Amino acid sequence: MARTRPLAPAARHGVRPSSVVVAGGPWPGLLAFLTHRFPTVPEEVWRQRLDAGDITDGDGCTAAASDTATPGRRLYYYREVPDEPVIPFQEEVIWQDAHLLVVDKPHFLPVVPSGKHVRETLLARLQQRLDLPELSPIHRIDKDTAGLVMFSVQAASRNAYQALFRDRQVHKTYECVAPWNPDLPWPLHRESRIGDAVHFMQQAEVPGEVNAITDIAPLEVAGPWARYRLQPLTGQRHQLRVHMHALGLPLLFDGIYPVLTPEGANDFRHPLQLLARTLEFTDPLSGAPRKFDSRRDLMPLAQAPQEY
Repeated sequence: MARTRPLAPAARHGVRPSSVVVAGGPWPGLLAFLTHRFPTVPEEVWRQRLDAGDITDGDGCTAAASDTATPGRRLYYYREVPDEPVIPFQEEVIWQDAHLLVVDKPHFLPVVPSGKHVRETLLARLQQRLDLPELSPIHRIDKDTAGLVMFSVQAASRNAYQALFRDRQVHKTYECVAPWNPDLPWPLHRESRIGDAVHFMQQAEVPGEVNAITDIAPLEVAGPWARYRLQPLTGQRHQLRVHMHALGLPLLFDGIYPVLTPEGANDFRHPLQLLARTLEFTDPLSGAPRKFDSRRDLMPLAQAPQEY
C-alpha cells in the first residue's frame, strides 16, 4: 500500500510552510544541502532556523544541522522576507459561508505568497484574521488588480468550485480606464493567442491557435479617456492587459504594458486602473444563483491625467 503523504505543519502568522525534498549529492549534512539548494539564503540563516527547531520533516520530526542529508526526505520551513513592504490597503469580506469566501481585494496586494511578499498577501492576511487553516484561492487576479477573489473554505468541497472555472461556468466582468479611440468598431470581440514575451514578466499576442477571448465595450467616455467593460471568456495570464495593449489602448498606470517598470516600484498614488467588478455563477452545492459585486471604484475619468 502506498504511504499517505503527511499533512504539512500548520500556518504560522497566516503563512503556510514551504517544502523541499532533499536531493542526492555529496552533502556532508543537511545544512550543506540547504545552503546549496538556496544559494541566496546565507548559511547562518539556515543554521539559526535549524537550531531554533523551525524546520521539520514529513513525519513531524525536527531537523538538525548535523542530520544526514537523506535523499527523498521532505523538509518543511517557513519563508522569511526581511523588510517585507507593508501594503497600506485593506481587503473586505463580501461573503462567507461554510464552503465559500468572497473577498474584495485592494490594489497592490498579491493573492498568494510569492517573491518578496509572504505575510503581506491576501491569503496570509485572511488565514490569520479568520482562522481558516484549509483556506485556498479558487482563482487568482494580479496583485496590481483590485476586486473580487473567491476562496474555498474547506478541502472537501473545493473541487466543486474549482470545476466552475475549469468549465467556464463563472461569468466575470472587469472594468478598466484606458485611452479612447472612436475609430475602433465598438463593441469589440477580441480573439488571439497569448504566449510568452521576451521578458518573463510580460505576455504577448503570438501566432497560433486562439486561447484568449475577451468582449470589450465602452461604458463612459470623457475627453481622451474611457471606462470599459471587459468580459474575459478565457483566463490567460495578463489577458485583459495584453488585449487592451494590442488594441493600442494600454491601461492607465499599467507598470508592465507597454513599458516594464522596475520590480518593487509601487506608486500607491497611481494604482492600475483595472477592477474585477462582478462574479456570477450557480452554486454547485446549493444550486442557488450567486452574483457578487465589488464595492470599489476606479478613478473618475475627470481626474485622469490629460497627458500620460
